[in-house]
Amino acid sequence: MRGSGPELAEIVRRYGPAYRSAFGAVLPLEHRRAMAAVEACRTARLGGHVDACDACGHTAISYNSCRNRHCPKCQASARSRWVEARRTELLPVPYFHVVFTLPAPLAELALQNKRLLYGLLLSAASRALLTIAADPKHLGGRIGSLAVLHTWGQNLLHHPHLHCIVPGGGLSPDRRRWISCRPGFFLPVRILSRLFRRLFLDGLVTAFRAGRLRFFGSLAPLADPAPMAAFVAPLARTDWVVYAKPPSVGPEHVLAYLGRYTHRVALSNSRILSLDDGAVAFRWKDYRHANRERVMTLGATEFLRRFLLHVLPNGFPRIRHYGLLANRHRARNLALCRALLTPLPPGPDPPAPEDSRPCAASSPETPMPRQRLCPVCHHGPLHRRPLLPAPWDTS
Repeated sequence: MRGSGPELAEIVRRYGPAYRSAFGAVLPLEHRRAMAAVEACRTARLGGHVDACDACGHTAISYNSCRNRHCPKCQASARSRWVEARRTELLPVPYFHVVFTLPAPLAELALQNKRLLYGLLLSAASRALLTIAADPKHLGGRIGSLAVLHTWGQNLLHHPHLHCIVPGGGLSPDRRRWISCRPGFFLPVRILSRLFRRLFLDGLVTAFRAGRLRFFGSLAPLADPAPMAAFVAPLARTDWVVYAKPPSVGPEHVLAYLGRYTHRVALSNSRILSLDDGAVAFRWKDYRHANRERVMTLGATEFLRRFLLHVLPNGFPRIRHYGLLANRHRARNLALCRALLTPLPPGPDPPAPEDSRPCAASSPETPMPRQRLCPVCHHGPLHRRPLLPAPWDTS
Protein backbone atom coordinates (compact mmCIF):
# COMPACT_ATOMS: atom_id res chain seq x y z
CA MET A 1 0.00 0.00 0.00
CA ARG A 2 1.40 3.36 -1.03
CA GLY A 3 1.79 6.03 1.58
CA SER A 4 0.11 9.37 0.97
CA GLY A 5 3.11 11.40 2.08
CA PRO A 6 6.35 12.59 0.55
CA GLU A 7 9.23 10.47 -0.60
CA LEU A 8 12.52 10.08 1.21
CA ALA A 9 14.19 12.24 -1.44
CA GLU A 10 12.04 15.24 -0.52
CA ILE A 11 12.88 14.86 3.16
CA VAL A 12 16.60 14.71 2.37
CA ARG A 13 16.38 17.74 0.08
CA ARG A 14 14.55 19.86 2.64
CA TYR A 15 16.41 18.84 5.79
CA GLY A 16 19.65 17.36 4.51
CA PRO A 17 21.57 20.67 4.44
CA ALA A 18 20.73 21.37 8.10
CA TYR A 19 21.65 17.80 9.00
CA ARG A 20 25.03 18.09 7.29
CA SER A 21 25.69 21.39 9.03
CA ALA A 22 24.74 19.99 12.43
CA PHE A 23 27.05 16.98 12.22
CA GLY A 24 29.83 18.60 10.19
CA ALA A 25 33.09 16.69 9.95
CA VAL A 26 31.85 13.73 12.01
CA LEU A 27 29.35 12.77 9.28
CA PRO A 28 30.84 9.69 7.54
CA LEU A 29 31.58 9.91 3.83
CA GLU A 30 29.21 6.98 3.16
CA HIS A 31 26.36 8.97 4.71
CA ARG A 32 27.13 12.02 2.57
CA ARG A 33 27.23 9.89 -0.56
CA ALA A 34 23.93 8.18 0.24
CA MET A 35 22.20 11.50 0.92
CA ALA A 36 23.55 13.03 -2.28
CA ALA A 37 22.42 10.01 -4.32
CA VAL A 38 18.89 10.02 -2.88
CA GLU A 39 18.58 13.78 -3.48
CA ALA A 40 19.69 13.53 -7.10
CA CYS A 41 17.88 10.32 -8.05
CA ARG A 42 15.72 10.75 -11.16
CA THR A 43 16.37 14.46 -11.44
CA ALA A 44 18.11 16.57 -14.07
CA ARG A 45 21.29 16.46 -11.98
CA LEU A 46 21.93 12.90 -13.20
CA GLY A 47 20.98 13.52 -16.82
CA GLY A 48 18.57 11.32 -18.73
CA HIS A 49 17.03 10.85 -22.16
CA VAL A 50 14.17 12.10 -24.32
CA ASP A 51 11.73 9.82 -26.16
CA ALA A 52 10.32 11.64 -29.20
CA CYS A 53 7.61 10.55 -31.64
CA ASP A 54 8.18 11.33 -35.32
CA ALA A 55 4.48 11.29 -36.12
CA CYS A 56 2.76 13.51 -33.53
CA GLY A 57 5.73 15.26 -31.96
CA HIS A 58 5.08 13.89 -28.46
CA THR A 59 8.14 13.97 -26.19
CA ALA A 60 8.76 12.49 -22.76
CA ILE A 61 11.77 13.11 -20.53
CA SER A 62 13.11 10.35 -18.27
CA TYR A 63 15.86 11.12 -15.77
CA ASN A 64 18.48 8.62 -14.68
CA SER A 65 18.34 6.82 -11.34
CA CYS A 66 21.19 6.98 -8.84
CA ARG A 67 21.48 3.17 -8.46
CA ASN A 68 22.55 3.62 -4.85
CA ARG A 69 21.67 0.50 -2.84
CA HIS A 70 20.20 2.61 -0.04
CA CYS A 71 17.79 4.50 -2.32
CA PRO A 72 14.20 3.19 -2.11
CA LYS A 73 13.45 4.25 -5.69
CA CYS A 74 16.20 2.13 -7.20
CA GLN A 75 15.64 -1.17 -5.45
CA ALA A 76 12.48 -2.41 -7.18
CA SER A 77 14.09 -2.77 -10.61
CA ALA A 78 17.36 -4.04 -9.12
CA ARG A 79 15.44 -6.63 -7.11
CA SER A 80 13.46 -7.91 -10.10
CA ARG A 81 16.61 -8.29 -12.20
CA TRP A 82 18.48 -10.06 -9.41
CA VAL A 83 15.60 -12.40 -8.60
CA GLU A 84 15.12 -13.29 -12.25
CA ALA A 85 18.80 -14.19 -12.48
CA ARG A 86 18.35 -16.53 -9.49
CA ARG A 87 15.36 -18.30 -11.07
CA THR A 88 17.58 -20.73 -12.97
CA GLU A 89 19.54 -21.57 -9.80
CA LEU A 90 16.64 -23.03 -7.81
CA LEU A 91 16.65 -26.71 -6.94
CA PRO A 92 13.50 -28.91 -6.80
CA VAL A 93 13.61 -29.16 -2.99
CA PRO A 94 12.01 -27.32 -0.06
CA TYR A 95 13.83 -24.19 1.05
CA PHE A 96 14.24 -23.03 4.64
CA HIS A 97 14.52 -19.49 5.95
CA VAL A 98 16.89 -19.23 8.93
CA VAL A 99 17.38 -15.96 10.82
CA PHE A 100 20.41 -15.12 13.00
CA THR A 101 20.17 -12.08 15.29
CA LEU A 102 22.91 -10.28 17.21
CA PRO A 103 22.10 -9.60 20.90
CA ALA A 104 21.18 -5.99 21.69
CA PRO A 105 24.39 -5.23 23.68
CA LEU A 106 26.40 -5.85 20.50
CA ALA A 107 24.36 -3.47 18.35
CA GLU A 108 26.14 -0.29 19.46
CA LEU A 109 29.54 -1.95 19.14
CA ALA A 110 28.58 -3.07 15.63
CA LEU A 111 27.66 0.52 14.73
CA GLN A 112 31.20 1.62 15.59
CA ASN A 113 32.76 -1.35 13.76
CA LYS A 114 30.38 -2.03 10.90
CA ARG A 115 32.70 -3.68 8.41
CA LEU A 116 34.31 -5.94 10.99
CA LEU A 117 31.26 -7.02 12.98
CA TYR A 118 28.88 -7.32 10.05
CA GLY A 119 31.46 -9.51 8.34
CA LEU A 120 31.83 -11.54 11.51
CA LEU A 121 28.05 -11.96 11.71
CA LEU A 122 27.97 -13.31 8.14
CA SER A 123 30.92 -15.66 8.57
CA ALA A 124 29.84 -17.01 11.99
CA ALA A 125 26.30 -17.78 10.80
CA SER A 126 27.46 -19.46 7.58
CA ARG A 127 30.09 -21.54 9.40
CA ALA A 128 27.52 -22.63 11.97
CA LEU A 129 25.14 -23.79 9.22
CA LEU A 130 27.85 -25.64 7.28
CA THR A 131 29.33 -27.27 10.39
CA ILE A 132 26.07 -28.54 11.90
CA ALA A 133 24.81 -29.74 8.51
CA ALA A 134 28.03 -31.68 7.87
CA ASP A 135 27.67 -33.56 11.18
CA PRO A 136 26.30 -37.10 10.47
CA LYS A 137 24.16 -36.79 13.60
CA HIS A 138 22.13 -34.07 11.89
CA LEU A 139 22.33 -34.10 8.07
CA GLY A 140 25.77 -35.39 7.11
CA GLY A 141 26.02 -33.41 3.90
CA ARG A 142 27.44 -30.21 2.44
CA ILE A 143 24.77 -27.57 2.07
CA GLY A 144 24.57 -24.17 0.44
CA SER A 145 23.08 -20.93 1.67
CA LEU A 146 22.31 -17.42 0.53
CA ALA A 147 22.72 -14.83 3.31
CA VAL A 148 21.28 -11.30 3.32
CA LEU A 149 22.29 -8.75 5.95
CA HIS A 150 19.63 -6.47 7.43
CA THR A 151 20.49 -3.88 10.07
CA TRP A 152 17.12 -2.34 10.92
CA GLY A 153 13.92 -2.92 12.76
CA GLN A 154 10.57 -1.50 11.70
CA ASN A 155 11.15 1.56 13.92
CA LEU A 156 14.46 2.25 12.09
CA LEU A 157 16.56 1.49 15.16
CA HIS A 158 19.73 -0.53 14.77
CA HIS A 159 18.92 -4.25 14.78
CA PRO A 160 21.59 -6.32 12.97
CA HIS A 161 20.33 -9.70 11.80
CA LEU A 162 20.84 -12.13 8.96
CA HIS A 163 18.32 -13.81 6.68
CA CYS A 164 19.57 -17.11 5.22
CA ILE A 165 17.74 -19.00 2.47
CA VAL A 166 18.90 -22.64 2.50
CA PRO A 167 17.95 -25.63 0.30
CA GLY A 168 16.59 -28.51 2.39
CA GLY A 169 19.44 -30.93 1.90
CA GLY A 170 22.97 -31.26 0.62
CA LEU A 171 25.56 -33.36 -1.17
CA SER A 172 27.03 -36.41 0.50
CA PRO A 173 30.77 -36.23 1.33
CA ASP A 174 31.59 -38.34 -1.74
CA ARG A 175 29.33 -36.10 -3.91
CA ARG A 176 27.48 -39.14 -5.27
CA ARG A 177 24.04 -38.64 -3.73
CA TRP A 178 21.70 -35.97 -2.47
CA ILE A 179 20.84 -36.13 1.24
CA SER A 180 17.43 -34.68 2.02
CA CYS A 181 16.60 -33.23 5.41
CA ARG A 182 13.67 -34.58 7.39
CA PRO A 183 10.24 -33.37 6.20
CA GLY A 184 9.52 -29.96 7.71
CA PHE A 185 12.74 -29.93 9.75
CA PHE A 186 16.13 -28.56 8.78
CA LEU A 187 18.66 -28.32 11.61
CA PRO A 188 18.29 -27.99 15.41
CA VAL A 189 18.15 -24.26 16.11
CA ARG A 190 19.40 -24.56 19.71
CA ILE A 191 22.61 -26.21 18.54
CA LEU A 192 22.90 -23.69 15.70
CA SER A 193 22.46 -20.85 18.18
CA ARG A 194 25.18 -22.09 20.52
CA LEU A 195 27.72 -22.67 17.77
CA PHE A 196 26.88 -19.30 16.17
CA ARG A 197 27.40 -17.62 19.56
CA ARG A 198 30.74 -19.32 20.13
CA LEU A 199 32.07 -18.58 16.65
CA PHE A 200 31.05 -14.93 16.82
CA LEU A 201 32.49 -14.33 20.29
CA ASP A 202 35.72 -16.14 19.38
CA GLY A 203 36.07 -13.85 16.38
CA LEU A 204 35.25 -10.79 18.48
CA VAL A 205 37.89 -11.62 21.10
CA THR A 206 40.47 -12.36 18.40
CA ALA A 207 39.75 -8.99 16.76
CA PHE A 208 40.06 -7.23 20.13
CA ARG A 209 43.43 -8.83 20.89
CA ALA A 210 44.66 -7.82 17.44
CA GLY A 211 43.65 -4.19 18.09
CA ARG A 212 41.11 -4.14 15.27
CA LEU A 213 38.12 -2.86 17.27
CA ARG A 214 37.31 0.82 17.78
CA PHE A 215 35.53 2.23 20.83
CA PHE A 216 33.95 5.69 21.15
CA GLY A 217 31.66 7.49 23.54
CA SER A 218 30.10 5.29 26.18
CA LEU A 219 31.98 2.27 24.82
CA ALA A 220 35.43 3.84 25.26
CA PRO A 221 36.14 1.91 28.51
CA LEU A 222 35.93 -1.37 26.56
CA ALA A 223 39.31 -0.59 25.02
CA ASP A 224 40.86 -2.05 28.21
CA PRO A 225 40.98 -5.86 28.59
CA ALA A 226 39.18 -6.13 31.94
CA PRO A 227 36.05 -4.14 30.95
CA MET A 228 35.99 -5.94 27.61
CA ALA A 229 36.08 -9.33 29.34
CA ALA A 230 33.24 -8.22 31.62
CA PHE A 231 31.27 -7.13 28.55
CA VAL A 232 31.75 -10.45 26.74
CA ALA A 233 31.15 -12.79 29.71
CA PRO A 234 27.34 -12.41 29.99
CA LEU A 235 27.00 -12.65 26.19
CA ALA A 236 28.54 -16.13 26.37
CA ARG A 237 25.88 -17.25 28.86
CA THR A 238 22.73 -15.89 27.21
CA ASP A 239 20.74 -17.57 24.45
CA TRP A 240 21.19 -15.94 21.05
CA VAL A 241 18.13 -15.74 18.83
CA VAL A 242 18.20 -18.15 15.89
CA TYR A 243 15.01 -19.47 14.34
CA ALA A 244 13.98 -21.34 11.21
CA LYS A 245 10.71 -20.63 9.45
CA PRO A 246 8.68 -23.45 7.89
CA PRO A 247 9.94 -24.54 4.48
CA SER A 248 8.57 -22.97 1.34
CA VAL A 249 6.59 -25.30 -0.90
CA GLY A 250 7.81 -24.36 -4.35
CA PRO A 251 10.20 -22.30 -6.46
CA GLU A 252 7.83 -19.34 -6.76
CA HIS A 253 7.61 -19.08 -2.98
CA VAL A 254 11.41 -19.12 -2.82
CA LEU A 255 11.59 -16.30 -5.35
CA ALA A 256 9.05 -14.35 -3.30
CA TYR A 257 11.28 -14.79 -0.27
CA LEU A 258 14.32 -13.68 -2.23
CA GLY A 259 12.55 -10.61 -3.53
CA ARG A 260 11.30 -9.75 -0.07
CA TYR A 261 14.69 -9.76 1.62
CA THR A 262 17.53 -9.24 -0.83
CA HIS A 263 17.08 -5.62 -1.94
CA ARG A 264 15.00 -4.20 0.88
CA VAL A 265 16.09 -0.84 2.26
CA ALA A 266 15.59 0.46 5.78
CA LEU A 267 12.46 2.41 4.82
CA SER A 268 10.43 2.31 1.62
CA ASN A 269 8.64 5.39 0.30
CA SER A 270 5.31 3.58 0.69
CA ARG A 271 5.65 3.71 4.50
CA ILE A 272 6.12 7.50 4.70
CA LEU A 273 2.82 9.20 5.52
CA SER A 274 3.54 12.90 6.04
CA LEU A 275 6.10 15.65 6.53
CA ASP A 276 4.66 18.53 8.55
CA ASP A 277 6.52 21.25 10.47
CA GLY A 278 9.77 19.31 10.46
CA ALA A 279 8.20 16.03 11.66
CA VAL A 280 8.08 12.81 9.63
CA ALA A 281 5.31 10.26 10.19
CA PHE A 282 5.68 6.71 8.90
CA ARG A 283 4.00 3.33 9.31
CA TRP A 284 5.67 0.48 11.20
CA LYS A 285 4.74 -2.97 12.45
CA ASP A 286 4.96 -3.66 16.16
CA TYR A 287 6.16 -7.27 16.16
CA ARG A 288 5.96 -7.45 19.95
CA HIS A 289 2.22 -6.83 19.85
CA ALA A 290 0.83 -9.21 17.21
CA ASN A 291 2.35 -7.30 14.26
CA ARG A 292 0.00 -4.42 14.92
CA GLU A 293 0.48 -1.55 12.47
CA ARG A 294 1.30 1.74 14.14
CA VAL A 295 2.37 5.25 13.14
CA MET A 296 5.61 6.76 14.45
CA THR A 297 6.42 10.47 14.24
CA LEU A 298 10.02 11.68 14.45
CA GLY A 299 11.69 15.02 13.96
CA ALA A 300 13.36 15.27 10.56
CA THR A 301 16.84 15.26 12.12
CA GLU A 302 16.14 12.13 14.14
CA PHE A 303 14.46 10.50 11.15
CA LEU A 304 17.53 11.10 8.98
CA ARG A 305 19.83 9.92 11.75
CA ARG A 306 17.96 6.64 12.06
CA PHE A 307 17.83 6.12 8.31
CA LEU A 308 21.58 6.74 7.96
CA LEU A 309 22.36 4.23 10.71
CA HIS A 310 21.82 1.57 8.05
CA VAL A 311 24.17 2.89 5.37
CA LEU A 312 26.75 0.17 4.82
CA PRO A 313 30.50 0.69 4.44
CA ASN A 314 31.54 1.41 0.90
CA GLY A 315 31.94 -1.81 -1.09
CA PHE A 316 30.62 -4.07 1.67
CA PRO A 317 28.62 -6.95 0.07
CA ARG A 318 25.40 -7.51 2.02
CA ILE A 319 24.32 -10.52 -0.09
CA ARG A 320 26.67 -13.51 0.04
CA HIS A 321 26.64 -17.15 -1.03
CA TYR A 322 28.21 -20.00 0.91
CA GLY A 323 28.88 -23.73 0.60
CA LEU A 324 27.43 -25.27 -2.53
CA LEU A 325 26.19 -21.85 -3.60
CA ALA A 326 29.55 -20.09 -3.30
CA ASN A 327 30.18 -18.07 -6.44
CA ARG A 328 33.30 -19.88 -7.61
CA HIS A 329 31.75 -23.34 -8.03
CA ARG A 330 28.02 -22.60 -7.94
CA ALA A 331 27.20 -23.56 -11.53
CA ARG A 332 29.03 -26.88 -11.29
CA ASN A 333 27.54 -27.74 -7.90
CA LEU A 334 24.00 -26.91 -8.98
CA ALA A 335 24.35 -29.02 -12.12
CA LEU A 336 25.49 -31.97 -10.01
CA CYS A 337 22.64 -31.49 -7.52
CA ARG A 338 20.06 -31.42 -10.32
CA ALA A 339 21.53 -34.56 -11.86
CA LEU A 340 21.23 -36.36 -8.53
CA LEU A 341 17.73 -35.06 -7.85
CA THR A 342 16.22 -35.54 -11.31
CA PRO A 343 16.26 -38.64 -13.55
CA LEU A 344 18.27 -38.04 -16.69
CA PRO A 345 16.09 -37.36 -19.75
CA PRO A 346 16.76 -39.13 -23.04
CA GLY A 347 19.91 -37.88 -24.68
CA PRO A 348 19.62 -35.18 -27.36
CA ASP A 349 20.07 -35.84 -31.04
CA PRO A 350 23.69 -35.63 -32.18
CA PRO A 351 24.66 -32.13 -33.31
CA ALA A 352 24.54 -31.31 -36.98
CA PRO A 353 27.83 -30.94 -38.90
CA GLU A 354 29.41 -27.54 -38.49
CA ASP A 355 28.81 -26.45 -42.09
CA SER A 356 25.14 -27.53 -42.11
CA ARG A 357 24.04 -25.51 -39.08
CA PRO A 358 21.93 -22.47 -39.94
CA CYS A 359 23.55 -19.10 -39.46
CA ALA A 360 22.32 -17.38 -36.32
CA ALA A 361 21.73 -14.14 -38.18
CA SER A 362 19.45 -15.84 -40.73
CA SER A 363 17.72 -18.19 -38.31
CA PRO A 364 13.95 -17.63 -37.98
CA GLU A 365 14.39 -18.20 -34.23
CA THR A 366 16.52 -15.06 -33.85
CA PRO A 367 14.26 -12.40 -32.32
CA MET A 368 14.10 -9.05 -34.00
CA PRO A 369 14.22 -5.96 -31.84
CA ARG A 370 10.75 -4.53 -31.26
CA GLN A 371 10.09 -0.94 -32.17
CA ARG A 372 8.47 1.11 -29.41
CA LEU A 373 5.35 3.03 -30.40
CA CYS A 374 4.20 6.39 -29.15
CA PRO A 375 1.81 6.11 -26.16
CA VAL A 376 -0.19 9.10 -27.49
CA CYS A 377 -0.82 8.43 -31.20
CA HIS A 378 -0.06 4.65 -30.96
CA HIS A 379 1.49 4.40 -34.42
CA GLY A 380 4.49 6.70 -34.57
CA PRO A 381 7.87 5.18 -33.61
CA LEU A 382 9.67 6.54 -30.56
CA HIS A 383 13.29 7.57 -30.94
CA ARG A 384 15.52 7.99 -27.91
CA ARG A 385 18.19 10.63 -27.64
CA PRO A 386 20.39 11.49 -24.67
CA LEU A 387 19.57 14.41 -22.44
CA LEU A 388 22.63 16.10 -20.96
CA PRO A 389 22.66 17.32 -17.35
CA ALA A 390 21.39 20.83 -16.75
CA PRO A 391 24.13 23.40 -17.55
CA TRP A 392 24.00 24.85 -14.03
CA ASP A 393 24.85 21.49 -12.45
CA THR A 394 28.48 20.42 -12.65
CA SER A 395 28.53 17.78 -9.91
